[in-house]
Amino acid sequence: MTGHRVLLAPVTVTPSKPLTPSHLKGLLWTDVMYRATRHLADVSYRYSHTTYDLTEQTLGFWEYLDRAEGRADYSGMTEEEIGELYVAYRAEGRHPTAAALHPYAEAVERYGWRHPAAERVLELWASHYAHLGMHDPGLSAHQPPGMTLDEALAELSGLGMCLDHRRFGGPVYLDATRHGLPLRQIVTADGRPNYLACALRELLPLAPEFDEVVLLYDKELDPDYQLLGRVLERLGPPVRRTPIGRVPIDGQIRSARHGNWHTTTAGALLEAAARDHDAAAVRLGMRLYFIATLGPGQQQSFRSDLLHQCMARAERLLAAARGSGPEAASMPEGLARHRRDHLYVDPYRLTSSLLGKRRPTPPLDLISSVFL
Repeated sequence: MTGHRVLLAPVTVTPSKPLTPSHLKGLLWTDVMYRATRHLADVSYRYSHTTYDLTEQTLGFWEYLDRAEGRADYSGMTEEEIGELYVAYRAEGRHPTAAALHPYAEAVERYGWRHPAAERVLELWASHYAHLGMHDPGLSAHQPPGMTLDEALAELSGLGMCLDHRRFGGPVYLDATRHGLPLRQIVTADGRPNYLACALRELLPLAPEFDEVVLLYDKELDPDYQLLGRVLERLGPPVRRTPIGRVPIDGQIRSARHGNWHTTTAGALLEAAARDHDAAAVRLGMRLYFIATLGPGQQQSFRSDLLHQCMARAERLLAAARGSGPEAASMPEGLARHRRDHLYVDPYRLTSSLLGKRRPTPPLDLISSVFL
């Protein structure tokens, strides 16, 4: 380990629906990056649902559940059943008032409260993480951001990057116009923060402690993450933006908010895979497919046949690795080849290297520590 400190900060998935292929791609990409890079640097994987529970998207869904479902028992519901309620909420098209959301926001801020429906989804996701062999960065943990909203806005003002109209009854804007980027509203006139404002509360106090900050996110969020990167770079560390394309289904990029995900949820895919492959082949095969086969873009639609081909390929790789002799080169040296000019290990380069023809069999210790 070099002594360098790396912060991985992926976009969070709102716990309101099942994990889809697009979610799995981003989560597996981050998992391989984290597990590979920690052999070369001191890595912090920041993934806090607490921070982003304050967005209108989340609080609005909770308000809808209590209004439409009353005191429903979510403890036995599937993530698909809760996801259908989320689809109904988005279809309603109603925007809750700040007054309606205030009690929920206060409960999150003061007590770290989370709605029982979200707790149930996170419980189910933790099971998927375990089956996939993914590091759990604290799915259900209380991880509040290091700054209040006012402190984050004061920090932005000190950087000359805040246009605050609250004293006039207006919104707050992130101002990076000096960098050729447009103004971006981050707090509404009635005081509600968006996802970007929540990210600033979390990352502004953390970033200066690291030698490199890596932001992983959906390509559709690139304008916001360009802004976020500009802000964090003003605090010192280089910021690496890693956009990851979504996974089309039948040629179309679909948001999970519209439903129609039943045969391609993480649960359904894992259940189908377990019928034909052992746990190790499923874990490695999922990574071979969602990282190496699909790549960073979003041109290829999801194909279950290719996913199962990757699991069969994983079985062969595992058999070869278990039967091979000890590896002469050390694991850090092998991983360092996939870093380029940054501190983190590139998951695509590393995972793709397992599939190259005429390449030596990857050592079992690398496969076990990074991919299983």
